[in-house]
Amino acid sequence: MPKTKKAKDQNPRKADKKDTSRQVPVKPTMMSKKALRADEKGLDFARAWVEFPDPADDDQVFRCDLTWLTSRWNCVFGSGCQGIQAGRADDGCCSLGAHFSDEEDEQRVAGFVARLTPDIWQHHAEGTANGWISEDEDGDRQTRPFQGSCVFQNRPGFAGGAGCSLHILALKEGREPLETKPDVCWQLPVRRTYDWIDRPDDTRVLQVSIGEYDRRGWGPGGHDLHWWCTSATSAHGAGDPVYVSYRPELTELMGKAGYDRLVELCERRLASQLPMVAPHPADPVEPRA
Repeated sequence: MPKTKKAKDQNPRKADKKDTSRQVPVKPTMMSKKALRADEKGLDFARAWVEFPDPADDDQVFRCDLTWLTSRWNCVFGSGCQGIQAGRADDGCCSLGAHFSDEEDEQRVAGFVARLTPDIWQHHAEGTANGWISEDEDGDRQTRPFQGSCVFQNRPGFAGGAGCSLHILALKEGREPLETKPDVCWQLPVRRTYDWIDRPDDTRVLQVSIGEYDRRGWGPGGHDLHWWCTSATSAHGAGDPVYVSYRPELTELMGKAGYDRLVELCERRLASQLPMVAPHPADPVEPRA
């Protein structure tokens, strides 16, 4: 199985760092293996990318996957999510626990864990008595798996609500969930990667890519996931495209100036009267005028 810490790629400018739906959960409908295979549209298809300078940093450029960011994907946790492990659809993508990207990430989460109460964290007694952090076989720190899923995962039927207790805490306190959850949890399924680009005039820029966190993003183990949502037709059909529904997360990943420029480019793509080039294959087919 893959490691959740893969969700945050290393920023070469920060050597000390390793690199949502708000729906009310309902009981998901389980798909057959044949239906699961048909639901996902694969990994290799045409994509439309756009590159633009970071308005806030002359030494940085953004490279953004417009096919993904203008797609109609939305999180279907609790309302159609099949889960990354067979037989555990209720876990969504939380079956493995969450690896911390760095010490700062862990410390930030710890501050919010201290605010959790038994009415919103089902395993409060367990986490308080026996800890909520564990180490994997490589010694990397993560949220502790407990009874088959993350210790912060409330199970269906819990009075305080099913799903991530840290997410529930954020909504209860009027915060964005990205404030309370580990980096890996709020970034998915957007993937940010970094590459130094050497230009012919002997200048160098940092290219920040913003795209879809598909199965490959998890490493080789991603191909063994039971199901993954980003290319699944059952997870595409939202009213708002990803660049709108993930505004807080993209703003955090790109900065406000970068995000505002991305919005302009996404809106121009969607406003075109010509047939869209390289639409996401999992999106609903738009009727022709």
